[in-house]
Amino acid sequence: MAEVKSAARRGHGEDGIYFDASKNRYVGAVSVGYGADGRRVRRKVVGRTKAEVRDKLKALHREMESHVRSRPRYTVGEALDDWLADGLTNVSASTVKLYKGTIAKALREQLGSVRLTALTAGDVEKALTTVAADVSTRTVQISHNVLVRAIRHAERHDLVGRNVAALVKPPKGQRDGRRSKSLTLEQAVALMEAARGTRLEAYVVVSLLTGLRTEEVRAVQWDNVVAWVDGLWRPIAEAGFDHEQVAVFVWRADRAGGDTKTAKSRRTLALPRRCVLALREHRVRQAEDRLAAGPLWQDHNLVFASAVGTAQDDHNVRRQFRKVTESAGLGDSWVPRELRHTFVSLLSAHGVPVEAIALLAGHNQTATTELVYRHQIVPALTRGAEVMDQIFG
Repeated sequence: MAEVKSAARRGHGEDGIYFDASKNRYVGAVSVGYGADGRRVRRKVVGRTKAEVRDKLKALHREMESHVRSRPRYTVGEALDDWLADGLTNVSASTVKLYKGTIAKALREQLGSVRLTALTAGDVEKALTTVAADVSTRTVQISHNVLVRAIRHAERHDLVGRNVAALVKPPKGQRDGRRSKSLTLEQAVALMEAARGTRLEAYVVVSLLTGLRTEEVRAVQWDNVVAWVDGLWRPIAEAGFDHEQVAVFVWRADRAGGDTKTAKSRRTLALPRRCVLALREHRVRQAEDRLAAGPLWQDHNLVFASAVGTAQDDHNVRRQFRKVTESAGLGDSWVPRELRHTFVSLLSAHGVPVEAIALLAGHNQTATTELVYRHQIVPALTRGAEVMDQIFG
């Protein structure tokens, strides 16, 4: 009787390819060892041709060598869900709402069902181009950033070998969003007059004359408003307002974690006399609010608090601000952040160097000041001609 030779047992990592007639496809299998029950553990790939299966087996080997534990059906949508659930620490509620409600929704529509391991840079480019057809350039950039971070989260969990989204440069959107503008000196004066006696008076005056960011203004506490007394800064709650030098410590912001935007954003700014007077009146008004609120008052020590002492929502501030601009005859198209743009514009128009403006605005470098506020900065190259015209008539 002829002896039948038994097939040699495949070792760890060796491949096998066979045709599955019931499903009319080729199957490739890689042995990855044995389970606790002694049975061989295999990972499989399928394809219509042997060449396709061989290519998939090579990709599978690369994953195994890099310790990636990809799940065959793990999609981009699932990667987004996992990142949104685990990767948004120290992020403000408004940013979380933007990511979940707008950005992730658009990305899911384009890429949600695509397997993460099969995602290509071309897929990402196509998806971002589609998104860019209806949104601003800034929104496209945020969408790209979210996708990169979601895939990076999957990388950290060994679910994908490389981040193809990071290879893509996001396209420009169809519109650049609303361009910020600044008030003229006459408009600024009219705005402060219209704000006089309102709940927003001190907010407008301080924002306009110090250039604080909106999130910095909302976070200012009374302990941060200080007077120079006997060689020390003391809170005005103790020292009062009747001092030659009164300043504000810009140490906090209404952001996740309470930190300012950058390290250089932490600064101490001297307050103009008009700010001091506005804050004095504002403190009296707030004391009246406290009495009126009674047991409903919540003491967070905030300068620009609500009628019951709580932090003001940015939407509420914008709504109040719109009423003031309308009263000043400026219309309803202005927003509070443009007070900061006006601050930069007025300083530049009065000859203050961009280096000094950058320090006052809390920018890390003058390039930021020139880039973000370029339409408010007086071009330096014109100054020589202007001065010569003044000298020689």
